[in-house]
Amino acid sequence: MLRRIAGLPRYAKSIIMVLADFFLLPLCLWLAVCMHAGSWGFDTGIVSELVMLSVVSLPVFIKSGLYRAVIRYLDERAVATAIRAVSFALIVYAVLARLLDFHFFTLAAFPIFWCLCVSYVCASRYMVRALLRSAVNPRNHRRKILIYGAGDAGRQLAVALRAGTEFDPVAFMDDDKSKQGLSIVGIKVYPSKDISAVVKLTGATRVLLAMPSAPYAQRLNIIDRLEHLRVEVRAIPGVADLVNGEISLADVREVSVDELLAREAVPPDVALLQADIHERVVMVTGAGGSIGSELCRQILAQGPKCLVLYEICEFALYSIDAELKRSIRDLDLSVEVVSVLGSVQIQDRVERIMRRYGVNTVYHAAAYKHVPIVEFNITEGILNNTFGTLSTARAAVAAGVATFVLISTDKAVRPTNVMGASKRMAELVLQAMTADPKVRTRFAMVRFGNVLGSSGSVVPLFRRQIAEGGPVTVTHAEITRYFMTIPEAAQLVIQAGAMGKSGEVFVLDMGEPVRIIDLARRMIHLSGFDVLPTKSGMRAGIDIVFTGLRPGEKLYEELLIGDDVIGTEHPKIMKAQERFIEWLELEKALETLRVACSLHDQKTIFEVLKDCVSGFQPSGEMNDYLCAGCDPVPSSVIMMDALRTRPTIVATAAAARGSA
Repeated sequence: MLRRIAGLPRYAKSIIMVLADFFLLPLCLWLAVCMHAGSWGFDTGIVSELVMLSVVSLPVFIKSGLYRAVIRYLDERAVATAIRAVSFALIVYAVLARLLDFHFFTLAAFPIFWCLCVSYVCASRYMVRALLRSAVNPRNHRRKILIYGAGDAGRQLAVALRAGTEFDPVAFMDDDKSKQGLSIVGIKVYPSKDISAVVKLTGATRVLLAMPSAPYAQRLNIIDRLEHLRVEVRAIPGVADLVNGEISLADVREVSVDELLAREAVPPDVALLQADIHERVVMVTGAGGSIGSELCRQILAQGPKCLVLYEICEFALYSIDAELKRSIRDLDLSVEVVSVLGSVQIQDRVERIMRRYGVNTVYHAAAYKHVPIVEFNITEGILNNTFGTLSTARAAVAAGVATFVLISTDKAVRPTNVMGASKRMAELVLQAMTADPKVRTRFAMVRFGNVLGSSGSVVPLFRRQIAEGGPVTVTHAEITRYFMTIPEAAQLVIQAGAMGKSGEVFVLDMGEPVRIIDLARRMIHLSGFDVLPTKSGMRAGIDIVFTGLRPGEKLYEELLIGDDVIGTEHPKIMKAQERFIEWLELEKALETLRVACSLHDQKTIFEVLKDCVSGFQPSGEMNDYLCAGCDPVPSSVIMMDALRTRPTIVATAAAARGSA
């Protein structure tokens, strides 16, 4: 029956409500007068007076919008509307009763009459709301939600959830002792120490963190406590991100990557951020990539005169161009954005662009960075990463660019892959160019580890695999990586680029290395699953599968070639003191490398990289089909590489386990 009523069209439901009010409002009047008089008699002569109440009240209710409200989504504001409508209607009726000399109604009964009418109108609406919601989606069919945080954000979230048909908020958790034991919007508040028992008692499968203004350390502590419960954890954004203070289901987000890593960023130094950007012409190569695009966003916020986007991929360039111009329009900025298609390997093209727009600062983020892809495309990786950097640096010197910042990687340290070796060669190029007294451009290199959220990052991959039900793929049980969020990395790159003299290698403090398997487990737990498949009747599990190290991949990444490192004025930025090759020697090696790339001579390429790049040890897994277009490496070379590399990896892994 209730389902049929719930399925009626809006006008039919409104008619039912009007009819109910037509008959029940007079009943409230009769009850009020009888309660005041202490007599329960009924005289048919008063019917006209009772009907007159409905005649007066219904137009007022219609005008007030009481019949336009969708009962199923009624909120507390409906109470205020009902009180205003009832009060106005009863005042009009009281005036008419006095003028028409009604005998049944007396002003002495007015307070009781008002209370009964307000109670009836409000209670009837909320009772119908509860019945309709249970008919459309019974509570036992909803997902039970536990809300951590019983403040304003938590209360608004509970109201929003109840208005929907998917979730049922069953409990509040809060650290504030003054709130514990209370009932907020009909939901009990429990102490946070009892969260395990409350999850079992209520059967909650998801926890929503409704503490947008809580200190970062407190949120991390809460997430750590929730992980072992195997419940899905979500968070709502800060109050500044909410529209007019209202919270909707769309505002609920996954636990952020910095919360997954328990890593807190250091506030940036505004003076360093603006030093090479404010009121200057800035160029970003690889502007459409993960790091390049974030650099563009951060640069835009510092007020450059002009921002030149240099990118080889048309769609990537289109996307970042549209985003930045939209931001400029929304924020009413006066920044010119110039989008240029081109390859960093074409020096004339890059130099013409730099001269035409008078570029002051270059952030060189253009690079091929995916290790297995570059391992399969060696020559293209070297041509783009090493010789692309050489061409862009020479163009910058010729065009009179003041500052040139290279975005490097931790994989350039004792690399086991061509990608890392090609980036170290790029560093060596800039270090050698700095030694030339004729060069006026200040070169800086910034080296850091993996950025979360970039293309190829494990976090979006793991989230997709968890959403699909698993398995989650990890290359090796012992593999560890340094991690940083993209915005933090971009800010630190800009700040590091504004420091020191020319030719310095800056290393970002990446914090503690993270075991990838620990990150995978944490994400699985916070998504509400167990790590391994479980027996029937227990909570669903997601398996972790080890796929083996990919070609050129290391178990452990490093940030420094040696131990000679000094601090800087920024707590998260260090300066490495590393050996480099003089230009005359490096120039010969680069020429040999260029010829080897043009001939696709893999053996010579490896020989040059080993001579120039300290600690370069190829993985020993290269063969005919793994390198597109290159001449095969003789099997003896592969075997020698394998023999040299494997003991190194095993020894490193053993040492790391011992130190742990």
